[in-house]
Amino acid sequence: PNADDPVVPALGTRPEFTPVKDHYKVFLNTEPTVIDIATWSLPITGLVDNPLLLTLDDIQSNYQSQDQYVTLSCISGRIGTDLISTTWWTGVSLQKILADVQLRPDARYLIITSGDGFYETVDLDLIASDERIMLAYAWDGLPIPFDHGFPLRIWLPDHYGMKQPKWITGMEVVSEYQPGYWVERSWDKEARVKATSVIDTVAVKDLVEIDGQFLIPIGGIAFAGDRGISKVEVSVDDGPWQEARLRAPLSATTWVIWRYEWPFAEGQHAFEVRCAEADGTPQIEEDRGNRPSGATGIHRRKTKI
Repeated sequence: PNADDPVVPALGTRPEFTPVKDHYKVFLNTEPTVIDIATWSLPITGLVDNPLLLTLDDIQSNYQSQDQYVTLSCISGRIGTDLISTTWWTGVSLQKILADVQLRPDARYLIITSGDGFYETVDLDLIASDERIMLAYAWDGLPIPFDHGFPLRIWLPDHYGMKQPKWITGMEVVSEYQPGYWVERSWDKEARVKATSVIDTVAVKDLVEIDGQFLIPIGGIAFAGDRGISKVEVSVDDGPWQEARLRAPLSATTWVIWRYEWPFAEGQHAFEVRCAEADGTPQIEEDRGNRPSGATGIHRRKTKI
């Protein structure tokens, strides 16, 4: 993707598109859940006038599919974490399915349960406001693998993975909020993605020469959910912040690849990166840890040149 973009990723930057085999994994249990599709179906019950029991074929045949490049990240990841990946999702809009169950007037929340014992509650107002929210059944054009949630998982833009159950086995519409699995364990109820930027590489073996000066490409990613990235800046040895160049993102819901060229200088050097969201909101620079709302802070990297 983006092969014609003029900003070439610095050597050593992670792939713009994550192969499914390399997508990060987080399990509630020690092993992924295996669901027998021959006996699986999705019940949607509770405060509805038309409860449904859908097979995977029902979902794929009766509802228009939609596709999206998606970056997904884990709320437990520290600054600079590898618990973030980008791939191509296919599924159906949850709005369309819920329209068929005919929600009752007192319906407020959707409780989603999973085959691994996980559960999460989603506000129906959120679903009603965002047709991108999907029940996904494919990654990169193939059925979602067992270790990533086969046969069905949900995608909620701008939220960490803890809000997005895999191996979905049931949905119940209710009137009162009930905390999800990780919320009961003191993680954030909203779990909205925090803006983050990461230095993947200081490419000392890939020097470029411009106007007789040797430059070292530095590169990485920046991500702020579906809020976009307007700027990435790099500082070296506590020097002034310098703006990096940005590749166009694969979609409005993916990370941005950035590149900065720094004048070559021998020695031990400290590199830092920060970003700003599309509306100019700066990344939070204070290190507050990852609990309960996701990590904040500046990613730093020391390299001997």
